Amino acid sequence: MSIPLMKIIEIDSDAALAAAVAELERRGLDAPGAADKEAAVRGIVDAVRDGGDAAVAEFTQKFDGVALSPAQFEVSKEEIAAARAKVDPALYATLEKARDNIRRFHEKNLRQSWEEVDADGTILGQRFTPLPSAGVYVPGGKAFYPSSVLMNIVPAVVAGVPEIVMVSPPSYEGGIHPLVLAAAEIAGATRVFRVGGAQAIAALAYGTDTIPAVATITGPGNIFVTLAKRFVSGVCAIDKEAGPSEVIVIADESTSPTMAAVELLAQGEHEEEAQAVLIATSRAKVDAIFAACEKEMETLSRAAIIRTAFSTCGIAFVVRSLEDAAALTNAYAPEHLALQVQDPRALFDQIDHAGCCILGEGTSVACGDYFVGPNHILPTARSARFASPLTADDFRKVTSVISCSPERMAKDADDIIRFAEAEAFTAHARAVEVRR
Repeated sequence: MSIPLMKIIEIDSDAALAAAVAELERRGLDAPGAADKEAAVRGIVDAVRDGGDAAVAEFTQKFDGVALSPAQFEVSKEEIAAARAKVDPALYATLEKARDNIRRFHEKNLRQSWEEVDADGTILGQRFTPLPSAGVYVPGGKAFYPSSVLMNIVPAVVAGVPEIVMVSPPSYEGGIHPLVLAAAEIAGATRVFRVGGAQAIAALAYGTDTIPAVATITGPGNIFVTLAKRFVSGVCAIDKEAGPSEVIVIADESTSPTMAAVELLAQGEHEEEAQAVLIATSRAKVDAIFAACEKEMETLSRAAIIRTAFSTCGIAFVVRSLEDAAALTNAYAPEHLALQVQDPRALFDQIDHAGCCILGEGTSVACGDYFVGPNHILPTARSARFASPLTADDFRKVTSVISCSPERMAKDADDIIRFAEAEAFTAHARAVEVRR
């Protein structure tokens, strides 16, 4: 009998389900060894805060093996134009189509400022305004991600952010991959810097003589980038602390083993820590999907990475029903959820926590990762219980508007004074009393 690709857990009783749910609910954000890295990252962040460009250059040399003077940090317009010329025209056109899809999607959920005037003349409302600047982190170590460029920058453009600064490590011939630079131009970045890692996050937060400080930092990265974002989150906003990428694929007896397999494989190829989870209604279906995975891996360039991810982080659950599957999913709160079942809409109604849900086996997670419009920057590590995908509204802030009429002040004064006095804030009470 062959060794399964990932650990298999059979849910054959209510007690087994409860135990599995409890285990999944203990999942945390921090990767193994994160605590050991905190001191190192704190040292980098503090060094950049105090040393500015010199510290950024030192850490770029140390961690990326690239010697750059501060004058070389920024990528010039001429370099970006040269990079664009290296990109296949058909691929460039694909990036433009993806940008347009992402823009249309995010324009639809952009909230608008509003005010309402009561009959007595009282005005209440909210004003939405763009943040003055945004910093976008684009990874560049193990692979290059023009999709992350679009997913970070286009919502900021939709929000109206006037200054969008992109940073990415100099991991391609001492600079940034031409495709990433082309995507930055297409998306609307205003400035681009060839610096990465925790030092880039610190530079964006505190500012240096060369790299401007920004109001928010978005974008995924490794554990060093994630910890740096945590440390600077009191200085500027951050989108979220991203953990390893995740997918749950739910399969019933109607599911094509190949369709389920390719989604698990696509998740596994991200990195060795990627978390691919299969939930199926029979052991036979699990075995069939594993067999399809083996067949598909014969042609995949990152098969070794997938095998490691499956064996170290993957789980296959065999459940009694789709109700069990929903319970496990809500406990896991996955980044991506693929409902490859006969009636995905009915199952979706039972799902409370997921960053992005794919309905039916006819659609791939990759549609959202690259092209159709929703953001692929999603909550991970159970944060889908309280967090949402990145949107244009993450690049805006809200100002409340209040103007009480004399009639409204007279009507509400006793209640407000009573409230203030209950908290022993007599100056608050007096501020209302003098206006009565």
